[in-house]
Amino acid sequence: MAAAGQAGAAARGAAGRRGEKVRSDIWVEVEPRPSGPIEIELRSRVAIYYGEAIRAQVRDVLQALGVKHAGVKIEDSGALPFVIAARVEAALARSGTPLRGDARPRQVAATPPASPRERLRRSRLYVPGNEPKYFVNAGLYRPDAVILDLEDSVHHDEKDAARLLVRNALRTVDFRGAERMVRINQLPLGLKDIVAVAPERPDLILLPKVERVEQVHEVDAALTKLAKLAGNDRAQGPWLMPILESAAGIENALEIAGSSRRVVALTLGLEDYAADLGVRRSADGAESVWARRRLVNAARAAGVQPIDSVYGQVDDLEGLRRWAENSRRLGYQGMGCVHPRQIAVLHRAFAPDGEELERARLIVAAFEKAQSEGLGVVSLGSKMIDPPVVKQAQRLVELADVAREGDEP
Repeated sequence: MAAAGQAGAAARGAAGRRGEKVRSDIWVEVEPRPSGPIEIELRSRVAIYYGEAIRAQVRDVLQALGVKHAGVKIEDSGALPFVIAARVEAALARSGTPLRGDARPRQVAATPPASPRERLRRSRLYVPGNEPKYFVNAGLYRPDAVILDLEDSVHHDEKDAARLLVRNALRTVDFRGAERMVRINQLPLGLKDIVAVAPERPDLILLPKVERVEQVHEVDAALTKLAKLAGNDRAQGPWLMPILESAAGIENALEIAGSSRRVVALTLGLEDYAADLGVRRSADGAESVWARRRLVNAARAAGVQPIDSVYGQVDDLEGLRRWAENSRRLGYQGMGCVHPRQIAVLHRAFAPDGEELERARLIVAAFEKAQSEGLGVVSLGSKMIDPPVVKQAQRLVELADVAREGDEP
């Protein structure tokens, strides 16, 4: 945070990371001054190639924020422009200097089309919000969604800097078709996250530790207010996925699922849930079976997607496969990922098998034939097919087609 100097001396602020093992980041220290030029001391392994570009960007960011006189120290570890801009802004804010103006980088990544409410969400890859080295390549692994995480993966003292980094990433990073999600912090701190990231149009915001509908209402109201201020009254804005992580959250699952038109899915935080019960999380998940079943039932009753928790044993892909296949049998439509190697396992586990998909295609074909002939009854052979079965078959075929297109290199 801002360092207090001697009376009359300018405060310094620093942000970012430095060291031999750091990559794709930058450490910046800013000392605003009452007069004089902007002086920049730069250390970088690529200074001979990009030194002048880094200096020019630092000057541009400072001037955009209303600072004309400052001393700046920089240790660069291969940071991209969106990272440099975020770190300079965070360092200046930590100096205690009022920020005047807008230093967000130019929007490079084309904003993707609005995310459909019922889109495929088999896998969502968590990316620590203060680790820019993971941002750029996250979409290369072909997850259905990328979660830029501002909560558990970010130290409390780095929340402010991570918020700016995630904001800038949403403007500039191409996530290659993955749904762009942000996990905000628990309220009330999460409201600051929303103010920063919502204008950059993330597809979905995850709400941690939800126990009451009022928490969802508070976020919904904040998003609606921001949309109106931006003159975008009719915008849907980001979807919401509440995370239920306690006994109280599970008990209120149905009310939470139906608390806002923005809610499209419910998910679990099983580590915190087990801790709230006072038990240890087990490999087979025996302690959470009831909660997982209850969440599926509540989500289905409210018309939203049930999404399972993460599987934390990164090296145990066979265990992940068993867990994911069981999740699908329970009614879940996807899970969280903590490592890219888990993505392909989840995509296979949540895909319909050949026999199931073939039957779904036969049902859809029978339905379309009945429609073309003006018949109100759908039959497959000698068996009548009820409307809910037809609807489920249509969804399986649709998702299988979307999955095939999305998984193609």
